[in-house]
Amino acid sequence: MKLLFLGTGTSQGVPMIGCDCEVCRSADVRDQRFRSSVALFVRDKVWVIDTGPDFRMQALRYRLPTVDAILFTHAHKDHTAGLDDVRPYNYLQNKRIPLYADALAAAQLQREFSYAFGEVNYPGVPLLDLWEIQALSPFCLHGVEVWPLPLWHYKLPILGYRIGGLAYLTDVSRIPEETWPYLEGLEVLVLSALRREPHIAHLHLEAALAVVAQLKPQRAYFTHISHLMGRHAQVELELPEGVFLAYDGLEVLVSEPA
Repeated sequence: MKLLFLGTGTSQGVPMIGCDCEVCRSADVRDQRFRSSVALFVRDKVWVIDTGPDFRMQALRYRLPTVDAILFTHAHKDHTAGLDDVRPYNYLQNKRIPLYADALAAAQLQREFSYAFGEVNYPGVPLLDLWEIQALSPFCLHGVEVWPLPLWHYKLPILGYRIGGLAYLTDVSRIPEETWPYLEGLEVLVLSALRREPHIAHLHLEAALAVVAQLKPQRAYFTHISHLMGRHAQVELELPEGVFLAYDGLEVLVSEPA
């Protein structure tokens, strides 16, 4: 199973419009971050987690061959705004694309993309099947068990996902008690770490490192990174063994789910 980071930036991306800091001016491609999203190559399928406003460019840059399912963590625009750009995959694959989201995100997707969920669809709209899922109620996707995990993004309940030895947790401010047992024995943990200073709605670097220390995954990758974190090359030198800053285009291999 392969995890491809399509984007590792925060809601405004990096570089940020109007900013002249050293990170936003950096020539290091690892400091240039699309909004957070990943593609997961599972057996012969491609799943995408979140379709932010950069999805079209991500699909082009990384040559995503198909999109066989989309899982949403929550309904903020930096995670949903690119949904319309899945239309070419409808044409290429000649099939509808299933979406998986909790009740809050599903309702918002239906409002924001109402033209795709009407009883009579205008020709050319995205062809989507929306499936409402619940935290801690696993479902089977292409023969693989997926566990939606409850998380908090400040006061907003959101989802992370556990798939085999992989957990993907973004936009996290707090991991509730009921989720911790589902994060044991991880091979790869992907966790948001916004910046160095504390933030009301996101884990900062120190808090994310504390989560890693408690869970002890084999490897951990931080994502949803702001320009305020600092330059990628410098931060990487400060991280403990087995902990990394993710960057756009990074590929990570994970054992195939049973």
